[in-house]
Amino acid sequence: MIGYRFSEQKDKKDKSIFDQLFDIFKEMLVYTNGDAAEALSWLTEVDKQYNITTPEYGMGDFIEDLKRKGYLKDYQEKGEVIITPKTEQSIRKSSLDQIFGKIKKSKQGNHQSNFYGLGDDVTSDKREYRFGDSIENISMVDSLKNSQINNGISDFTLTENDLEVMETEHKSQTSTVLMIDISHSMILYGEDRITPAKKVAMALAELITTKYPKDTLEIIVFGNDAWQVEIKDLPYLQVGPYHTNTVAGLELALDLLRRKKNPNKQIFMITDGKPTCLKEGDHYYQNSFGLDKKIINKTLNMAAACRRLKIPVTTFMIAKDPYLQSFVEEFTQINNGKAFYTSLKGLGNYIFEDYTKNRKRKIR
Repeated sequence: MIGYRFSEQKDKKDKSIFDQLFDIFKEMLVYTNGDAAEALSWLTEVDKQYNITTPEYGMGDFIEDLKRKGYLKDYQEKGEVIITPKTEQSIRKSSLDQIFGKIKKSKQGNHQSNFYGLGDDVTSDKREYRFGDSIENISMVDSLKNSQINNGISDFTLTENDLEVMETEHKSQTSTVLMIDISHSMILYGEDRITPAKKVAMALAELITTKYPKDTLEIIVFGNDAWQVEIKDLPYLQVGPYHTNTVAGLELALDLLRRKKNPNKQIFMITDGKPTCLKEGDHYYQNSFGLDKKIINKTLNMAAACRRLKIPVTTFMIAKDPYLQSFVEEFTQINNGKAFYTSLKGLGNYIFEDYTKNRKRKIR
């Protein structure tokens, strides 16, 4: 538990002992990369300090309840307990509540755009009838009221000028690729950067799958290489002894987005350092000392390739070094994207705000 500090819960009065323990258990699972045994060991130490359990309800009861409710199961082959998909989903929901609780026409989806007319969802706004408007959207009450005002009630007449229609909004699908840096620097210098990145990814995944189910979210991790991970794998992500191959991450992101049919595509990239690696055949070209021109030029070329495909890259930079910020600014300018220099604490709000802003406009 070195490096982590857990404090007493403020809202435990209205919660059962199980719920109090379960909230802490889910939080610890993120830090232990999904290791249930280690999380339970930590939880036992926290219970000793804060006396959450009672003589009537102990840690053994909690573990049995986890199994009974379908959150834990025994892995008989290794004599271990492991978390279930139900727990994985519950962790994502908790991340969503923690992080997001505060805060071009395509085929029908769930994202509002600024296009009005023949749309998907009726709004509360009304306007005059225009040729081509759907009959189903005519507001008969308002139209009849206009007819009486304009033509009187003695000789009832309803004309085209009296008609009002309910305004509609088009909704569009958005395809997002989230890139997460898992290079070794994400846990260097006494700061855990990978855990907040995982929590943000889980929150974004839960937001999209529950509120915008017609959107797509692909998640990529990148170190020396880049590979795709499933949403269910997020709690188990770990930093490796890797350099940072941003080019490989962007290449994989473009490959995934090319397969999507809808026109609204975007890349979110969470990183804390400079690109330090390229793969050339079976060989890794690496340089961790400063900004290597060969690596930087290829990374900037990828920014231009994304722009040609009209795919904006939003970079969330968890670093304050001026020379790194200068590189990110150049990358962003070439891509015509956006960059945020954010602390770990503000990362979730930035991503949430940017995602919701993008869903209200056409991504060009």
